[in-house]
Amino acid sequence: MLLPAKAEVARQLRRYRAWERVMLASPHDRTVRSTFEDSGYTLCVLMGKRCAREAADAAERYLRSTPAGYLSEQDGRPRPGRMARRAQSPERRSTAPSP
Repeated sequence: MLLPAKAEVARQLRRYRAWERVMLASPHDRTVRSTFEDSGYTLCVLMGKRCAREAADAAERYLRSTPAGYLSEQDGRPRPGRMARRAQSPERRSTAPSP
C-alpha cells in the first residue's frame, strides 16, 4: 500500500481543521460548508477512508507513527512479539503422577 507524504497529510489535516472551525462558526454559509466538505473529501481520498472524521483520525495516527506501524495498525494484524500467551488448557498439561 502506498502512503502519502507526511507533509501533505499534515497540510490537508490543518486545512480540514481550519475549515471545520469556520464551518462551526458559520454553519449556514453555503460557501464555507462547501469548502469544508471539499477539504474533508480530500482528506478521505488521501487517507483511504469513507468518512471525514475517520480520515482525520487516521491522519493524526499516521502523523504520530512510523509508516510500518501505521500499516500494521490498519491491517488489524497483531505486531510480532506482542501476542498474548494463551493459558495452557487442563487437558494439555502434563499427566505425570504427583509424588
